[in-house]
Amino acid sequence: MLSNNSTVAYFSMEYAIDQALKIYSGGLGFLAGSHLRSAHALNKNLIGIGILWKHGYYDQDRNENQEMVCTFRNKSYHFLEDTLIKFTVNIHDKEVWVKAFLLKPETFGSAPLYLLSTDVPENDFLSQTITHNLYDKNEATRIAQSIILGIGGGKLIDILNLNIQTYHLNEAHALPLAFYLFKKYDEDKEKVKQKLVFTTHTPEVAGNEERNKDLLAEMHFFGELNIQQVEQITNQFGLNLNYTLAALQLSRKANAVSQIHGNVSREMWKGNNNICEITHITNAQNQAYWQDNILKSALDNNDFQLLELRKKELKSELFQTVANQTGKLFDKNILTIVWARRFAGYKRADLLLRDLEQFNELIHDQKSPIQIIWAGKPYPFAQADLELFHSIQQQTSHLKNVAVLTGYELALSAQLKKGADIWLNTPRFTREASGTSGMSAAMNGAINFSIPDGWVAEFAKHNYNSFVIPVADELRDNPILQEIEEGKRMYAILNQEVKPTYYQNKTKWLEIMKNSMLDVTPQFDSDRMVNEYFEKMY
Repeated sequence: MLSNNSTVAYFSMEYAIDQALKIYSGGLGFLAGSHLRSAHALNKNLIGIGILWKHGYYDQDRNENQEMVCTFRNKSYHFLEDTLIKFTVNIHDKEVWVKAFLLKPETFGSAPLYLLSTDVPENDFLSQTITHNLYDKNEATRIAQSIILGIGGGKLIDILNLNIQTYHLNEAHALPLAFYLFKKYDEDKEKVKQKLVFTTHTPEVAGNEERNKDLLAEMHFFGELNIQQVEQITNQFGLNLNYTLAALQLSRKANAVSQIHGNVSREMWKGNNNICEITHITNAQNQAYWQDNILKSALDNNDFQLLELRKKELKSELFQTVANQTGKLFDKNILTIVWARRFAGYKRADLLLRDLEQFNELIHDQKSPIQIIWAGKPYPFAQADLELFHSIQQQTSHLKNVAVLTGYELALSAQLKKGADIWLNTPRFTREASGTSGMSAAMNGAINFSIPDGWVAEFAKHNYNSFVIPVADELRDNPILQEIEEGKRMYAILNQEVKPTYYQNKTKWLEIMKNSMLDVTPQFDSDRMVNEYFEKMY
């Protein structure tokens, strides 16, 4: 095992460090941001390697009909330091220039983060666009982005002459790094494995990239290696290369991001020979960054009056944003449910809307009124996810107590977590690897109301620190019936437990809120997570 002073290079396609630096899409970036913040706070010897996305992911705007639109704008960041380092990376038999920028630790309180850009005058326009859009829809561009992050990041470390003991792939996007290291360490696979560790974040197909080997070779994804060498060291002999499986073949150790996800991952990959051990380190979020200081003070002093007062103040702040965006005035005394995260099919953003009769009863209940907010970013080129977002907007736009917000980035995410009474989470069971948004919500007095997937299974105690929607596991062979049943269970708990507790038993509500805030830290604070990475992985 390496000591805590070992130098670690952490490779991630996205980082959510600060609202001002828009180089992230969602949960993976939020996690990477918390990783770098805690590494800095704990004085760990770790650097981040990423890409400076000129357009970011996208700006989530509204059109003249108030519908969500995806806008791609140039961004500039004067707080980044130009390292004056430039070098080339071979992509498709062409030397592409790469420039390195540095986000210094003191700027936003994170470990040093090096960001790579191909948007330089030395490159032609096509090469410049490689680092324009995070998760570009063009396959060749996506491959080129992985090459820049993996091989470009490896080259930068060598130029900086850093003594890296462990290279950490946060997801398999930077897989070309492994092939770069293979060449660097005399084509010795064991030496590469000694240096490389890997975190897998999702059981979803889209998160486990697989591409044609001939195309990858043509693009120089394998660096100086040929297909035969790659097949030998990854044990993949078909037409395609699976990035995740290759990373499992070339790392000394891998981890999933929750206990359940660890079991799912081991089951997923168990039929493959020579893969490394897959353990788990449950994701976490940075308490120092996310938690409201006054709420924390109220909790530390067991001051229920201040806890309730501050929560209402934070609700009022969120409701100013709601009014500004939608023209709807929400009431701080009304139970407020928030569903906010990346829009992806398995997360079932519309589970509340599947039973319109129940939904209409819920939102028109005058005795125990309710307010609902949806927010989140769908992938800008995933038609089904965009249509889901638009469908929720269209179905609820006429309702004065339901809002769909745009501009879901760090700042709005923080407002939603601080202003929510209930943080609703409705994934299809075992598809949510971790689902970290509920952690920072709990830190701010929002009570999780969730399917017990990902991290929630390790945290939630129904009616004590959360409300848990039981999984209809007996119907898993019929996903349609399973969703109907889980929707019924969600509504039953909402109507019979959540609403009565909020309106008729304020003492118990505040007790659940307090238990939630107490139980979420330190176990789901990223300081614990980073220490665990240094103990188990680095």
